[in-house]
Amino acid sequence: MYVPDHFSVDDEQSMQFVTDIRAADLVTVTEDGLMATFLPLLFEPAGGPRGSLCGHVARPNDQWRSASQGEAMVIAHGPNFYVSPSWYPSKGEHGRVVPTWNYATAHIYGELKIHDDAEWVGSLVRRLTDIHEAPRPAPWSVDDAPAAYVAGQLRAIVGVELVISRVEVKIKMSQNRPTADIDGVVLGLAEQGDQVAAEMVARYRP
Repeated sequence: MYVPDHFSVDDEQSMQFVTDIRAADLVTVTEDGLMATFLPLLFEPAGGPRGSLCGHVARPNDQWRSASQGEAMVIAHGPNFYVSPSWYPSKGEHGRVVPTWNYATAHIYGELKIHDDAEWVGSLVRRLTDIHEAPRPAPWSVDDAPAAYVAGQLRAIVGVELVISRVEVKIKMSQNRPTADIDGVVLGLAEQGDQVAAEMVARYRP
């Protein structure tokens, strides 16, 4: 991934990005070319020297069978949004401005392991469910469903685990603009109601 210096982050920030991933694209090489599946993921710190990303695919999805030996990758995206040149004070100074797109993204590489194992997949499903149900006032539990039904559902999916070997993260939040222009982007985003984007730009201000 092309990452200019002003859009790069340190190792700690990179791993925090990976830890926070909730869903992303798993990309593998097959005999028929590249194949990708969007799926929920869970970061497992003990999955390798740099941890692993764990998920599951439907059993009929041929990706788990056809992935070749060698590297696979996960592509994850954070906030992304349009930036209008009208927000830059420099527009009124010289007019040499153009629109752009701000975004955060990560490419995570590693070895893909397949877990055709109901116990492994069941543990993963419970952990994923607990994470996403936790904020709810009355969290749903896997145990709320009939045991036989859950067992059948687990047989219908296969676990996948990317053991991480390297991580590339790019966070483009107008760091290459003059300070006044960055302030203008923060204000413009806030005025249009995109407070998350405004906070992201402010957070990565040089």
